[in-house]
Amino acid sequence: MPPNLEASEKETTQLHEVVWVRLKRLLVWLLLFGIFLRYASIWASALTGASLPGLGSAGFTVLFAAFSILHASDMLGWRRALLFLLVCVAVSWGFESVGVATGAVYGNYHYGDALGAKIAGVPLIIPFAWFMMVYASWIVAHILLEGAGTPSSIGGALARAFVASTAMTAWDAVMDPGKARSGAWIWEKGGPYFGVPFQNFVGWIATTVAIYLIVAVAFRFVPRRQIHSNTRFYTGLPVLAYALVAFDHLLIETIPELHIVAAFGICLVALLAILRLILVRDAIALPD
Repeated sequence: MPPNLEASEKETTQLHEVVWVRLKRLLVWLLLFGIFLRYASIWASALTGASLPGLGSAGFTVLFAAFSILHASDMLGWRRALLFLLVCVAVSWGFESVGVATGAVYGNYHYGDALGAKIAGVPLIIPFAWFMMVYASWIVAHILLEGAGTPSSIGGALARAFVASTAMTAWDAVMDPGKARSGAWIWEKGGPYFGVPFQNFVGWIATTVAIYLIVAVAFRFVPRRQIHSNTRFYTGLPVLAYALVAFDHLLIETIPELHIVAAFGICLVALLAILRLILVRDAIALPD
């Protein structure tokens, strides 16, 4: 092949890649805007009393999960992003199915019919609901622990798994009681925390730590591809998605007492992550 033709083909390939990356990032921004619009419609309905159309739980989960997987593909490459998704779906479904069957993980519970079709008692949408916030919490942890060991080291991976699992469980602390009261799932023996057993939160920590540690180990066998440069703010976009979830629970909560839980739980985590995102100027370190 003549050198000039080879160079031309290389330039064309690079151009196509740049165009694809820019289109993907535009889609990431649009999906984040969609998440904002969904919450904005809820807030507007609460303030005005008007009934506005919405996506429903399943539609919103698909929207948020799509945002997470596309952003992850930009940060980690498609192989690692899909690996992250598959590990999360498999582990969360495994824990949930055992939990529904035995009560040994989260306590005795079962799902209602509101969340759609089930496999082994677990709605198909649930593992993707785990992923949408598992990834956002993972980015939150990397921002909060910047400079505290390298993400790929054993200590760094353990620390980030613990912080990310805490960020995830802070979400469940405000989400679970309301969802249970709406009939999305039923706690068969109730519990001391607004009808939720404390075992549930131990199960959440166990599930998320397992996901993060398996992902950390799996990443060692899947090289991180060379990615295009990202701004610090773009890398931290999942923090904004996490913050929208936090603010929603602070503003709209069917159980009034949970406002204080939201303020000093998930909202505090979101605020600290946003402050770190703004005040620290270095690039956000992700696993090599």
